[in-house]
Amino acid sequence: MDTVEQLKARFLDHIEQSQTLEDLEKVRIQALGKTGEISVLMKGLGKMPPEERKEKGQTYNSLRKDIQQALDARFKTLKEKLLEHRLQSEKLDLSLSPRPHTFGSVHPLTQAMFEAYQIFNQMGFEIAEGPDIEDDEHNFNALNIPETHPARQDHDTFYFPPDEKGERLVLRTHTSPVQIRTLRTRKPPLKVICPGRVFRSDSDQTHTPNFHQIEGFVIDKHTHMGHLKGCLTEFWRRFFGMPNLPVRFRPSYFPFTEPSAEVDIGCKREKDKTVIGAGEDWLEILGCGMIHPQVLRNCGLDPDEYQGFAFGMGVERLAMLKYGIPDLRAFYEGDLRWLRHFGFSIIHALNAGALS
Repeated sequence: MDTVEQLKARFLDHIEQSQTLEDLEKVRIQALGKTGEISVLMKGLGKMPPEERKEKGQTYNSLRKDIQQALDARFKTLKEKLLEHRLQSEKLDLSLSPRPHTFGSVHPLTQAMFEAYQIFNQMGFEIAEGPDIEDDEHNFNALNIPETHPARQDHDTFYFPPDEKGERLVLRTHTSPVQIRTLRTRKPPLKVICPGRVFRSDSDQTHTPNFHQIEGFVIDKHTHMGHLKGCLTEFWRRFFGMPNLPVRFRPSYFPFTEPSAEVDIGCKREKDKTVIGAGEDWLEILGCGMIHPQVLRNCGLDPDEYQGFAFGMGVERLAMLKYGIPDLRAFYEGDLRWLRHFGFSIIHALNAGALS
């Protein structure tokens, strides 16, 4: 049987000669495993007399410690060599094809906005914007909307809690407040469209609590109802790409215009579809009229000197009619399948005046 020194020298030599982690593990098991040579020596200590056990125990413990330290040092060296080998032999293949890109599309609501902007821009209109949160003065009072009007009731309009003065701000119900803000800060002549979000307490297949509107107005000293009819008739025929699209005006009532009119365009019904164009039926499309004299006075203008017309249209309705979208609620559901089906490429958007 080897002496302790011979045993130590033999295992240290085996450890040094180990070239792989697997070889080193075999040496560890042979020396320190459950049936390893050093482990067997340690188990034999219990059969020795006390004095011999104390002496041999110190020797065997020192042997086991030296072998374990040699194993740990060799393990670290072999791990570093293995890592270096992998770094030199394993390469990233940059020639692999990249992952395919998925391209986004322009939302049909945005597309309809772009197309309307382009047409009105070519007619000489400029764009004005205002805040989504309004006060009663701009949203109702200055527009000649009486206190008893349904639009001022809580079931139709989103109000904020009252402030310390008892006054409540409101999520604007139309973009007409921008007309008031513009007329109070600028002098006619003016040709302006006011696009933006509006809010009403309503939700069904053709209504959502949040939607978009384009308000437009023209004001100077000579504008009359004939100009209004010509402007809107031209807009609808260009928007739908139909030079002979039938357009009619019906008398109506709005607090902020006098006289007022509803505008219809020709259509025909085919099963569950509404087809825009010449036909036996009519489809209501927007409201309009000559700006009410009281609205002009509220903006500091003399109605005997200035007059003009105004109109308002829902952008979602434009998109639904032009692109054949049956349900308004789908605009806001974020369904990628719906967006891929009804969306437009950026080229279409640019052609429709996105950069105008």
